[in-house]
Amino acid sequence: MRVAFFEVQSWERELIEQSPLADRAESYEGCLNNKCASLVGGCDAISVFVYCPVDAETMDQMPGLKLITTRSTGTDHIDVAAAEQRGIAVANVPEYGANTVAEHTFGLILGLSRKIFLAHDRVRSDNFALEGLQGFDLKEKTLGVVGAGSIGLHVIRMARALSMEVLAYDVRESAILAEVLGFRYAALEEVFAGSDVISLHAPLVPATRRMVNRESLARMKRGVLIVNTARGELIDTEALVEALDSGQVGGAGLDVFEGEEAVKEESVLLHGDREPPSELRPLRSLLERDNVIITPHMGFYSREALRRILDTTIENILAFERGEPQNLVRG
Repeated sequence: MRVAFFEVQSWERELIEQSPLADRAESYEGCLNNKCASLVGGCDAISVFVYCPVDAETMDQMPGLKLITTRSTGTDHIDVAAAEQRGIAVANVPEYGANTVAEHTFGLILGLSRKIFLAHDRVRSDNFALEGLQGFDLKEKTLGVVGAGSIGLHVIRMARALSMEVLAYDVRESAILAEVLGFRYAALEEVFAGSDVISLHAPLVPATRRMVNRESLARMKRGVLIVNTARGELIDTEALVEALDSGQVGGAGLDVFEGEEAVKEESVLLHGDREPPSELRPLRSLLERDNVIITPHMGFYSREALRRILDTTIENILAFERGEPQNLVRG
């Protein structure tokens, strides 16, 4: 099979060139789009990351395409239904860094609860005053975990190690896991209403899009902290800004956010004098706040996790070649 990799970094290219795919793989730094899809139309497989949307039109420009592999767990950037209609398999990387993302999640939680980043910025400006830096203990506070899959369960383990109480919402419940890890499953409404800190780990599907909105925010504890390391579209950003303004939300830690793709194109506008595009205005407001921490979708970005992602992607391709496809995603 001839394979084209997109959004490839230099270290990834080196590993691809050392893999069994070396003699039939092409690597591109840029993103796959409708303009360049025809240039790799003879490829049997492509590998993309989350910033490469693969829609029906793009697929149609690659008539020989048999496999789409994404170097991510989420597949909302791929029209999986259109792929199925065309007989194209889609594979992902379901397990690569549950601990990695969970560790980043708690970095954001601790950064907010103890105002670490605000303190760091002050000290760099030669301001060692403690005024305004009082935080709070996580011990005996309640963490609400929305999406208790592999990442969410790692977050729960960390929370329990800090003596936090945990409420979890998931469409699939495991009584054994709840007993062993010492948490309780609850309805989404109870998780939102009963938590001091809420951490989102749900996939982006129609039912979860903007699940954090004006109505759900109003039901939360006043001063709640909200952390999102899953998908930006789980939160209505305008509603979050309003809740931060009113004090209903005490702080937010966002590794992902609405309009994330546009930021790569328009980041200069977020800090410049020009008015940013309408979809980025709420983000500019968030960037100006001391009680908001934003990181550039880097929860997965550890050397160990990145290596696991690439290794699994290469094995997905080789397994497909052997007629033993693995990690397939259904629409």
